[in-house]
Amino acid sequence: MEQITRDQILAALGKLSLPGGGRSIVEAGLISDIVIANNRVMFAITADQANMSAMEPLRREAERIVAGLPGVEKAMVALTAERKQAPPKTANLKAGIPGLRHIVAVASGKGGVGKSTMAVNLALALKANGLRVAVLDADVYGPSLPKLLGIMGKPKAADMEGKLMQPMEAYGLKVMSMGFLVPEDTPMIWRGPMVMSALMQMLRDVTWGEIDIMIVDMPPGTGDAQLTLAQQTPLSGAVIVSTPQDLALLDARKGLNMFRKVSVPVLGIIENMSYFICTKCGERHEIFGHGGARAEAQRLGVPFLGEVPLDMEVRARSDAGEPIVATLPDGPHAAIFRNIAREVWAGIEAGTGRKTPRIVIED
Repeated sequence: MEQITRDQILAALGKLSLPGGGRSIVEAGLISDIVIANNRVMFAITADQANMSAMEPLRREAERIVAGLPGVEKAMVALTAERKQAPPKTANLKAGIPGLRHIVAVASGKGGVGKSTMAVNLALALKANGLRVAVLDADVYGPSLPKLLGIMGKPKAADMEGKLMQPMEAYGLKVMSMGFLVPEDTPMIWRGPMVMSALMQMLRDVTWGEIDIMIVDMPPGTGDAQLTLAQQTPLSGAVIVSTPQDLALLDARKGLNMFRKVSVPVLGIIENMSYFICTKCGERHEIFGHGGARAEAQRLGVPFLGEVPLDMEVRARSDAGEPIVATLPDGPHAAIFRNIAREVWAGIEAGTGRKTPRIVIED
């Protein structure tokens, strides 16, 4: 039996009008949390707390409509009083963000693998290869880009109403981060919906201009930020960062599989901290093991993008806000990142297109 799709569900529900006529429940943005699991469909309809009883007949009708679609064995529909903020009306989700040709997520299954350093230097390497590049810091709880790029200050308004922001700039990159909007020592004590809203505002309410590729520095793990980005933007792909350790590779595998489940192409895996060259004796030391990410990429059938060594110069320049690709462009590390950037761009150009995201839960 062919599996139902999210678009088919929304098309069917688009014929169901709100009580009293007028807009459909889809046009009103009341449908959320569509989950498709083994030919079973579950989703929520948003209603005002005081209007829950009046919406019950509409809930039952929506359940009946979806249950009758080909490929659906059962439908379960819930009413929820938690209104999720809709994207701006001017945003065309399928068309992407105006001016942005490609969006690529740089992710890891866990923290501490140097993902943000990889994201910044990959962005700079893409720029060095002749592309127009932007970087979005999607880690609302622990933003790193202001420190890594040595940027201070706050974004300026881009319109009279103050609804749009100009991106910050450093080393020829256009940059946005929550770190520009709140003091460095202020904890972001937000629940998931607020994080998702902030992420989409930083993405859509910024005048990026014409950009060939945006690199998104994702927070570690497989939570709200990853799902929001995958569901509401047409990602061209994802790059997974790991160290050679078995534990890091296990978490990287989870991150990779998450992107696969939401139909985002995985462009490849980077092995960070792959080895260390002693500055005194010149010998190579594989402190965290070696080759684990290459073997994992081969096992999972995705490209291996390259090995980045553990190096004090990379750490020192990152801490100083002077990323190594920009400030030591003729060095060996910059050459490694430029090669990774070529592989990433080649993977994007060779892509066969992005399917509409669909979350599938397996038994």
